[in-house]
Amino acid sequence: MSQNTPTGSTLKPVGQPAAELVADSTDSQGKTSIADTVVSKIAGIATREVSGVYDLGGTAARTVGMIRDRIPGSKTNLSQGVTVEVGERQAAIDLQIIVEYGVSIADLAQGIRRNVISAVERMTGLEVTEVNIAVSDIHLEGEDDDTPDDTPAERRVQ
Repeated sequence: MSQNTPTGSTLKPVGQPAAELVADSTDSQGKTSIADTVVSKIAGIATREVSGVYDLGGTAARTVGMIRDRIPGSKTNLSQGVTVEVGERQAAIDLQIIVEYGVSIADLAQGIRRNVISAVERMTGLEVTEVNIAVSDIHLEGEDDDTPDDTPAERRVQ
């Protein structure tokens, strides 16, 4: 399923078959194709680079990610919490984030947009038409559910 944007390019949603490369350009020396997953990973990495972002994804996605991270040999999903639509010349990006408590969300959103747009445009040559950010939670210090306690439990019997 594709949709037309106001500028007339066609965007294709993430989830296309892996063999389908959605962004491409042709010049006299050959053709370059960029898969939507590439744009998604670039946007995920660029978002995580911004100070004040605790994590990406909603509760369910983070729970699955924590389980996956505990499996030996598994890799972190860099595109967790990122949805992209990529056309031939443009990309639209949606992010779902969790922010650190005390951070200005408006300033954080500006910084994320600036970093994501810069990284995607620089690395792919695609024009980023929009970066939508949904804040799904705020992380409080000491609220880590995914890290074990550093102090061992006191023994009740000897």
